[in-house]
Amino acid sequence: MLTIYGVYCSRASRNYWMAEELGLPFQSVPVIQARRLADPLSASAPVNTKSPSFLAVNPMGLIPAIEDDGLVLAESLANNLYLARKHGGPLAGANVREEGEIIAWTLWAATEVEPHTVKIVLTYDNGQDNTPDGKALIETCVKGLERPLARLEQHLQTQDYVVGGRFTVADLNLAEVLRYAMSETDLFDRHPAVKAWLGRCHARPAFEAMMAGRRKEVEAA
Repeated sequence: MLTIYGVYCSRASRNYWMAEELGLPFQSVPVIQARRLADPLSASAPVNTKSPSFLAVNPMGLIPAIEDDGLVLAESLANNLYLARKHGGPLAGANVREEGEIIAWTLWAATEVEPHTVKIVLTYDNGQDNTPDGKALIETCVKGLERPLARLEQHLQTQDYVVGGRFTVADLNLAEVLRYAMSETDLFDRHPAVKAWLGRCHARPAFEAMMAGRRKEVEAA
């Protein structure tokens, strides 16, 4: 059985969403970010990214990680590419060309988009969004996203999804990276095709199932 290490309120959300899309049974091992704890190494601390038990799984101390048939992987977007390739179906590339496009869009999300979006979400998570420095950082990140979103906007003018005219792992990976910036509503209003595409991605039952897991974590905190 697939094992996913990490809480839903983390990048592990990408892997939980993917497992739901594929209909895979999975075991969830909650691992919280050490930065959220006053003393992550205390005996009473929950399993976190500095816990020896988790470092034995991923020595880098980052979530998520997955374990599947003895294989351990610890990069969230790559985890999804692996699961799509293994299980096939419409989320995977139908041929070598589509597979190349899926990989390219995933790497684009990681290199051109996420460096900006993750700073936005962390600024909000740290309660700094209304401080002068926080506002300035968010503004800089939004400016940095204008060119990538213009590229995606153009791409989506003639198709509903990123690759192959259907929802694939490329859409899932990119949508999860962009979700970190959805607080910036004006940015998405300036890119209506991107906004509509995100709406289609987020209307999927598997996304709703993943978000339900996030809400349960927040309520239990």
